[in-house]
Amino acid sequence: MAMNMMKVAVIQKPPLSSPPSTIKLIQISKPEKLLEQTRQIHALMVKTHFNDANKLSPAAQFNLLITSYTQNSQPHTALDIYAYLRRMDHEVDNFMLPAVLKACSFVSMARLGKEIHGFAVKSGLTEDVFVSNALIQMYSECDSVVSSSLLFDNMRERDDVSWSTMIRCYVRNKLHREALETIRKMQILQIRPSEVAMISMVTLFADLMDNEMGKVMHAYATRNLEKMGVYLATAFVHMYARSGNLASARLLFDGLNQKSIASWTAMIAGYIHCNELEEGMKLFARMIEERNKPNEITLLSLVVECGFVGALELGKQLHVYIVRSEICISLALATALVDMYGKCGEIKNAKAVFDSVKNKDVMIWSAMIAAYARTRYTDHAFDLFVKMRDNGVTPNQVTMATMLSLCAEVGAHDMGKWVHTVIRRQVVKMDTILKTALLEMYAKCGDIDGAWKLFREAKDRDISMWNTMMAGFGMHGCGKEALELLFEMGSVGARPNDITFIGLLHACSHAGLVEEGKLMFEKMVHEFGLVPKIEHYGCMVDLLGRAGHLDEAYEIIKNMPIRANAIIWSALLAACKLHQNAVLGEIAARQLVYLEPQNCGYNVSMSNIYAMANRWNDVAGVRKAMKNKGMRKEPGLSCIEVNGYVHEFIMGDRTHPEIEKINDMVSDMGNKLTEAGYRADTSAVLKNIDEEEKETALNYHSEKLAMAFGLISTAPGTPIRIVKNLRVCNDCHTATKLLSKIYQRVIIVRDRKRFHHFRDGTCSCGDYW
Repeated sequence: MAMNMMKVAVIQKPPLSSPPSTIKLIQISKPEKLLEQTRQIHALMVKTHFNDANKLSPAAQFNLLITSYTQNSQPHTALDIYAYLRRMDHEVDNFMLPAVLKACSFVSMARLGKEIHGFAVKSGLTEDVFVSNALIQMYSECDSVVSSSLLFDNMRERDDVSWSTMIRCYVRNKLHREALETIRKMQILQIRPSEVAMISMVTLFADLMDNEMGKVMHAYATRNLEKMGVYLATAFVHMYARSGNLASARLLFDGLNQKSIASWTAMIAGYIHCNELEEGMKLFARMIEERNKPNEITLLSLVVECGFVGALELGKQLHVYIVRSEICISLALATALVDMYGKCGEIKNAKAVFDSVKNKDVMIWSAMIAAYARTRYTDHAFDLFVKMRDNGVTPNQVTMATMLSLCAEVGAHDMGKWVHTVIRRQVVKMDTILKTALLEMYAKCGDIDGAWKLFREAKDRDISMWNTMMAGFGMHGCGKEALELLFEMGSVGARPNDITFIGLLHACSHAGLVEEGKLMFEKMVHEFGLVPKIEHYGCMVDLLGRAGHLDEAYEIIKNMPIRANAIIWSALLAACKLHQNAVLGEIAARQLVYLEPQNCGYNVSMSNIYAMANRWNDVAGVRKAMKNKGMRKEPGLSCIEVNGYVHEFIMGDRTHPEIEKINDMVSDMGNKLTEAGYRADTSAVLKNIDEEEKETALNYHSEKLAMAFGLISTAPGTPIRIVKNLRVCNDCHTATKLLSKIYQRVIIVRDRKRFHHFRDGTCSCGDYW
């Protein structure tokens, strides 16, 4: 029997004498020697033409090889042997297929897995429950949960492994509803879950943060298991810790007679997740003292948690431990470190780790791009994306979603369109998550028509896509369009959720649809049975306040069944500022200062109210209080994209390379505005200075500098798109309407609250914002 066609590694020196049973040899060997011994056994089998002293059949010997190579992280070799057997028409039985399917899972070879499935059907092997279970697991690992579900549903016979595998498949793919339904079917059929199934159930309850169901599961396991295994106990520790019940988690952890590395990891990660950083670090030190050396999975989990909660100092300590312990930093761990530093705003450390990795994969490139995006290093993120492609690394959905999110954040419409083109050309799988990210990018970059076109073309809309489209309409003041979308949802059987109604109420608020907004609130409660959350009440206060119904808005706050938070009071304060109601404004401001004493924005809003009422002594009092507390007003920042680069401006900016030309254009804008009869609105300038100085200050607001740069840097007739971090002031709003007519430009401004489309002297908001 020739084996020259098989691409397998064969050791050159086989054992000198016939070994004992090859199966026994593999079972008693140490893990680090298993792979080498497998190769030795393979060499012996080749040499003896699969007729050694064990008298095992060729099929059994091949089964031994495939199983051993798969277990020893050599799935490609196992699959090569399987391919050889199929070519040579050797026997493939129900004992071999599960090991082959496991090898497919390791390398995510769904196509080969489907071929094996077809072979199993033709051979009648799918009647074997072990083969069917292996197929379910393979499809799950290869991200084909639909195939797993169909296979499970059509099984004539299921054992406890079938049920636990299917539950684990749903949990792994975050299909929580389907997992719960499978558990319910088990209960109806009175099937007792195995300990493996219980682990998947506990993981599900941890994902759902369902502490009560977790407790029920814990009680069931305690009653029905003679002794709870360490894996199940660790799952309970993880569940309690994730839901914030650290006391129960620690009680269970301390009661473990045998603690695995996973147990330590779950408890320490729980402390970090709940921001109990000191306790987490103490337990980590104790783990080291007790000679429980953390493995890569432990360190990876802890670094990820540090990134999740922004625990920079603890993250640095873990990094130092890794370096001092001379632990080899794998690609996965390096990616986690880059991500952690990026989330904590430490861009230099993130870049240092990134640069230290030689063979970078798509995930670490994506993590570094995301780090730049979070810290507003916009140009660096775009440049790195281009460099990534130049290095032959194909971006995936995560990379593309990050890029689209960045484009949406800074209003980089042209760059967003380019990313969209890259997605189409590189045939990146366009799932609903990526479609929703594209839709959001177009909406947030001021291209609501582009967003709407994408939405109409999408055939597989999920609730997130519907909600994003509604939010986009609301942001652009298209309240009626958002309401029409709700009725369309009903016609196609899509059920709105609480987020849907937040978007709808925002849309009604920005379009001045007061009665329609009230109707939507009633519909949410009585027709769809949704309990209003604090965000819904905030929307109602905003809706009424913007329309000038301040007393009605205040009544809602006083009669709410839940305590008003900063969202509610800030909505009322903004309305008081808009309608210059100092009395209610002071009430709202006092509540906000009590709730969030370090947030200077509320003090600034109160200063605005006092300034508009010429109460300069009160303005000075607020300013003095802010200074004593070390507060600083957030500076106005405006971004504009020109030729693929995003330029940022702050009020009175002198740093831009073309500042002289920009100032000349600002002067030209001012002269033409004066000729058109414009008079500056200086009421919101928070300084007790003369009118001329106030007008000069207004001329150099960040959005006017960005607008001036757009006028000198783009061709006539080209739309100008600006993104501002604060609300547009009254003066800039009035001036921009006139400038759109003077220079015959469409000027699109996105402020903190909404979009303004300025065209021919008018604004899409109808002066209602």
